[in-house]
Amino acid sequence: MVEQTPYGAWQSPITVDMVAAADGRPGHLGAVGGELWWTEPRPSEGGRKALIRRREDGTTESVLPPPWNVRNRVHEYGGHPWAGGHGEDGLIVVFTNFTDQRLYRFDPDAGTDPVPLTPVPAIPAGLRWCEPVILEEYGEVWAVLEEFTGARPTDVRRVLAAVPLDGSAAGDRARIRELSDDSYRFLTGPKLTSFGQQVACIAWNHPHMPWDETEVRVADVAMDGEVGPFRTVAGGDGESIAQIEWSSDGTIVYAGDRTGWWNLHWVDTVNAEHGEHGPVHRAEEEFAGPMWTLGSRWFGILASGDIAAVHGKGENRLGVFDAWGRKMVPVEGPWTDWAPGVCTVGDKVYGLAASPSTGYEVVEVDTAKDNATRVVAAPHRDAVDPAYYPVPEHRTFEGPGGREIHAHVYPPRNPAHEGPEGEPPPYAVWVHGGPTSGARAVLDMELAYFTSRGIGVVEVDYGGSTGYGRDYRERLHERWGEVDVEDCAAVARALAAEGGADPSRLAIRGGSAGGWTAAASLTAEASRGVYACAVVKYPILDLSGWTADDTHDFESQYVYSLVGPPDRLEERSRERSPVHHAERIEVPFILLQGLEDEICPPAQAERLLERIEGKGVPHAYRAYEGEQHGFRQASTIVDAVLAEHALYAQVFGFEAPEGIELELKP
Repeated sequence: MVEQTPYGAWQSPITVDMVAAADGRPGHLGAVGGELWWTEPRPSEGGRKALIRRREDGTTESVLPPPWNVRNRVHEYGGHPWAGGHGEDGLIVVFTNFTDQRLYRFDPDAGTDPVPLTPVPAIPAGLRWCEPVILEEYGEVWAVLEEFTGARPTDVRRVLAAVPLDGSAAGDRARIRELSDDSYRFLTGPKLTSFGQQVACIAWNHPHMPWDETEVRVADVAMDGEVGPFRTVAGGDGESIAQIEWSSDGTIVYAGDRTGWWNLHWVDTVNAEHGEHGPVHRAEEEFAGPMWTLGSRWFGILASGDIAAVHGKGENRLGVFDAWGRKMVPVEGPWTDWAPGVCTVGDKVYGLAASPSTGYEVVEVDTAKDNATRVVAAPHRDAVDPAYYPVPEHRTFEGPGGREIHAHVYPPRNPAHEGPEGEPPPYAVWVHGGPTSGARAVLDMELAYFTSRGIGVVEVDYGGSTGYGRDYRERLHERWGEVDVEDCAAVARALAAEGGADPSRLAIRGGSAGGWTAAASLTAEASRGVYACAVVKYPILDLSGWTADDTHDFESQYVYSLVGPPDRLEERSRERSPVHHAERIEVPFILLQGLEDEICPPAQAERLLERIEGKGVPHAYRAYEGEQHGFRQASTIVDAVLAEHALYAQVFGFEAPEGIELELKP
């Protein structure tokens, strides 16, 4: 029997422990011979990333015990942290360990512990490695090297480098062979042709971010592994190239946005200077996304020459491009989102796929059998009845000037409860990070925790989000703190106006760049009076304090495209930044911050707290030891969810959850 119960007070079997256990997803999928390997999060083990092995017989195992943490900090966001191959004595795996950022060799079938391949740097964790590739013919592993040369976060250089597999560089930095110069600030990992005669990477320089402009760089490789000078064969001139792969004939297939969408193209690396390039497939869809982490793979080339590609508009479906018929063939199945982790082995495709009712699973697609699919690892298992999961409604709202705003609306859903007759539910506007990113309509147990208790959620892909073409994501150009705030407020107002949400019980919440938008929404005129409270997580709060050495190198000039050039930044920062307008904050909020955050340092949060003190605005600050940018420890995730729930209880007027005390101090 369905009971009429006040919104927010619905009883739900989805617990905070379930939320913590489900945090994160499998990642960094790859093949070693007939085996699949990937990483999985372990929130209950301090948030470490475990390395998982799926043998050819289908059995899976975690191959490294705690405290080994297969993760790196290149660009602070990290990237692909491992590689596998076969040596004379069997399987070889190399990986980066989070604690010291060193590269290790591991012989998983030998029963021995990992051994370091790279030295202990003078600056702690100052030699970082990403996207390793094992080259047995040279007895080396090639990778991106990020080397810190001083105390400042921008004292850094990046090159492609070769590390001996015999461990001789573990005590001797001179044994590391640099394959490229450091004339480009950023590089992706090395990609070699199947015959090993050329190596390619993607490169770019400040002030560009990888979704602004990148270049494909290629060099010849001699028989002894010596690498010649690199040359640009594609990209530049305002084009973003997000991924490259070598085809069997020695041409490069890449995802570039010269058409306004990340579409597939090819370039002949021998004749590139003569204009030998062209489209593989054109469509008003994205075949790639923002390169926040190195090693993201949206497509892979099959043995047949066909291309398996994640693509779509506002969503990521998997299709196989028929190279002979020149058409995309969709891969059917229950999954609505495929992560950028495509791995091809012969005529099979492996990927990470999810839906609104399932988490990310490792899925196999056999293109030789009419794209037959099956889950081969990390199968989703329902912790509760799926009737408690929210069901997304994909909506397009109208924003200022008639512009489109894309969003996913999740009304409250619980088979045992409904709200009081005639009463609209409270809603929380969820703002994704980035801001050059997007929300995906897949099962999120944290979101389900709230919707199953009678609190609706709307995820807004505000202007600047990815998945809708370059024009849509460039709406935010020099207007961060305006377009994002306006779009979120427009969606909230529209839901209230149509009767789907209670206009007096609207909240906004977000982390990182989403934390910026949540906080800015409390001080901006465009959203005045919209929200009753806010949850602000590891945020940017002062734009002029998010440049140069006040943040990490990767994003140290990002703000210039988002807000304005250096000669305008200070003025616009004072206009838009919450720390400069604390007196405008009128509603309760909570601020959640990791104390080891190098991307959005705690100092910004502390400045806002200083300026709000004594203003009479109820607020709370919860700072977490051992947490960086984004929360990974189970205890932190549990506390953060309960604190958010408790805030809504106090502001929206229902009973607070057990297990948390949240004191809002004026």
